[in-house]
Amino acid sequence: MSGFRRFSVAEYHRLIDLGILTEDDDLELLEGYLVHKMERNPPHDVAIQKTNKRLVRLVLPGWDVRCQSAITLDESEPEPDFAIVRGDESGYLTRHPGPADIGLVIEVADSTLPGDRDDKGRIYAHAGIPIYWIVNVRDRWVEVYSVPSGDTYGTRVDFGVGQAIPLLLDGAMVGQIRVDEMLA
Repeated sequence: MSGFRRFSVAEYHRLIDLGILTEDDDLELLEGYLVHKMERNPPHDVAIQKTNKRLVRLVLPGWDVRCQSAITLDESEPEPDFAIVRGDESGYLTRHPGPADIGLVIEVADSTLPGDRDDKGRIYAHAGIPIYWIVNVRDRWVEVYSVPSGDTYGTRVDFGVGQAIPLLLDGAMVGQIRVDEMLA
């Protein structure tokens, strides 16, 4: 792309350290580009609240639930709505979780659905994130992607209202969440 400049993750961190970029800028780094995060609507925010309550209640030994916090990948530093990461918050005082730390990433999508499927799906698959969920607010289901290979996920299974999604971490089921407990 002519006229656009890509940034490395290190350059992005430097811009933040220098105060050139702040939380008020509402940006995330995706494939080297600074991208504005989309505004959220009430159904999106309710889905985040409901999902957060369900995830935290599962009490996952050896894992921590991060909500709207950065993760560091090779060319990106997205801020997924949720990341289930190894350890606890004390392990991330000097760095964000990376691919080896992450068991599951979840995005809540309404107006961002195409980007969450295509762009973020490609980014997460490329990083080797083992499982990626999209809480699809518009269509009222949860899309579960697994088996990352290159820039895509090999498997997609949709779970609708009334169904429970198995929460898998390191290949073991650690609980279930009902779809209707996640949606507004």
